[in-house]
Amino acid sequence: MLIHAKAPFFRGSLMLISFLVLFGVLLTPIMRDENGTHLTGLQYADNVFNELSKGSSYFIPGVRKSVQPLNGKMVTLTVKLKKAAYAPVAAMALQKSGATNVAVSDGKVTFTCDLGMILTSATDDSEALYHNDATKVSQKYDGEPALKVAAAWWYLLTPCIKELQKQRLISEAQVVDHVLRRAIEPGNNFYSVLPTKVSDHVWLLSAMLAFYVLYTLWYGFAIFELFEGIGLAMTKSKVKKEG
Repeated sequence: MLIHAKAPFFRGSLMLISFLVLFGVLLTPIMRDENGTHLTGLQYADNVFNELSKGSSYFIPGVRKSVQPLNGKMVTLTVKLKKAAYAPVAAMALQKSGATNVAVSDGKVTFTCDLGMILTSATDDSEALYHNDATKVSQKYDGEPALKVAAAWWYLLTPCIKELQKQRLISEAQVVDHVLRRAIEPGNNFYSVLPTKVSDHVWLLSAMLAFYVLYTLWYGFAIFELFEGIGLAMTKSKVKKEG
């Protein structure tokens, strides 16, 4: 017979069934966000952690400080965008930011600019997106979708790092990377998410983490009990005595 011990097998079965029932509940849209949209438990938890993550990812003041020394730094660059479709939008962004001699050819963009000026413009757009103000960005670029503009900045500035390094402008390249990682990336990734602070949701966060730990242990003990019930329990081997 498969069942060797009924008591642990029954406990394990009960725990596993209740685990699966609760998992089914977590996949049911019974919760709501701030806008009243129905969410599953997993989606709700994901939203909470995204909001907390956004609340601790506002680096714009530091980015602006790092860009200031580049105001007035003139450079001429030719870069090839990884996605050529964004080249026209990137050219528009450059022109709106004061760049001159802007030319587009086969996914390559050539331009002359005040590096501090275009990085400030990219940071302004990123801050608007961080604060979920896509309209401000779209109006600035003649109705282009805000997220498309953010992507254009990303594909334009990323290859600028290598080009600046080739010109031995190492510190300038580092600032460009700083703008990409600390302004453009958070602005794009967290667009439409409402920022919240961990200090405002200590109890909710603690409850969610405690539930995660307990729920994991719940599954682990269910499997342990089931295995014991079918005779697969681990026991300490006997030490053989020498005759």
